[in-house]
Amino acid sequence: MTEGIVTEATETCRRQLELEIPGPEVEKTTERVARDLARVARVPGFRPGKAPVSLIRRRFAEEIKGEVLEKLLPEHLEKAVTEQKLSIVTRPQVDQVDWVEGGGVKFRAWFEVLPEFQLGEYKDLTIELPAMDIAEADVGRALEQMRERAANYAPIEGRPAHDGDYAVLNVVGIPADGGAPIRSENVLVHIGGEETVEGFTQNLRGAKPGEEKRFDVTYPAEMPDPRLKGKTVSYTVNVLELKEKKLPVLDDAFAKDVSKAASLEELRGQLREQMEKARDRRREELVKEKILSALLSRHNFPVPEALVEQQMDSRLRNMVRALVAQGTDPRGVNVDWAALRARQRAPAVDDVKGEILLDRIGTAEKIEVTDEELEKELAHAGEHSGESAQALRARLTKEGTLDTMRSKLRGEKVLEWLHRTARIETAAK
Repeated sequence: MTEGIVTEATETCRRQLELEIPGPEVEKTTERVARDLARVARVPGFRPGKAPVSLIRRRFAEEIKGEVLEKLLPEHLEKAVTEQKLSIVTRPQVDQVDWVEGGGVKFRAWFEVLPEFQLGEYKDLTIELPAMDIAEADVGRALEQMRERAANYAPIEGRPAHDGDYAVLNVVGIPADGGAPIRSENVLVHIGGEETVEGFTQNLRGAKPGEEKRFDVTYPAEMPDPRLKGKTVSYTVNVLELKEKKLPVLDDAFAKDVSKAASLEELRGQLREQMEKARDRRREELVKEKILSALLSRHNFPVPEALVEQQMDSRLRNMVRALVAQGTDPRGVNVDWAALRARQRAPAVDDVKGEILLDRIGTAEKIEVTDEELEKELAHAGEHSGESAQALRARLTKEGTLDTMRSKLRGEKVLEWLHRTARIETAAK
């Protein structure tokens, strides 16, 4: 058997393997397949299993060839991959199968492999973090947000609307380009608010309940809603009611109403503690992000396209899950999913590079996941899925994703190790 590795392009992980199976081996396998077939084949003029093998080989030549290839190609391909120590990440695609003189078979296989590269510097990384102190002003802003959420809206009587008021509206909008009408009922619009389109603020100033307003709004090209981006819409607006926001007094009674705290001071302490915990979690995430960024800046290598495609799909699935978790049906969202997926390519490449780097560092530093750590993760994941650790293990094993969980855990352990060896510096405010 002869073989050769050919790189399709140096900047990719796509490889080509050319193999030849010797004639004697092909003939031996062909004879065995033909004999097996002769035992069960039904041939006119012969009792079952009694037809000569030579006749079977002629009559079922194509079927025999197909079975011979099914038996020999994977066997020789696996052997060649093992001999050449290739880390294949995709199922090989076989083409150019040729039966050569002398009875041998030549074929070519295409596949992607993990990249080969030298690990650069990864120990004692210097990571700079922004100052993340929690100030009293931060606690104060959190309290104000709680006041905003606890606000009520009192009806306004005896005067027209002005900035700061809230108008309850029924809205019908007709796009100038003939698109689908926009209809909303009982919409609360903050007149003069930063979040309110200027055209609504201008036309609702001085309005009174019961009035109907007609006006056009031209939206900017950077408008995030694709239904409105750069379009002109003619609106008919009926003012149902005017309201003003009433914020609760910031005192002990407020603290008791919105929390389990017994006083405003206790609520401040609880908020600070929550913010510090959130800060610490964010700091940990930021350190890991910066470690990965530092590793990526020190290593340049190609990644398998198949893994990038899988990561793009994974990112898109996470977005869909986030929408569902928010109570939004993804099918009803006006989004170009194909374009959104395409925009995930660059971060997906970095994700795959990061996983490969962590795996190589884990190997270099002999960092592995113990069975106890895996069982602990299974138990933790089972709590969220409502399964026992044993049931979850069985399901993941059947799905072929248990190794994925172990690999993810290993990557986390490597990141934690890198964190311990890194020098963390805090930038000046």
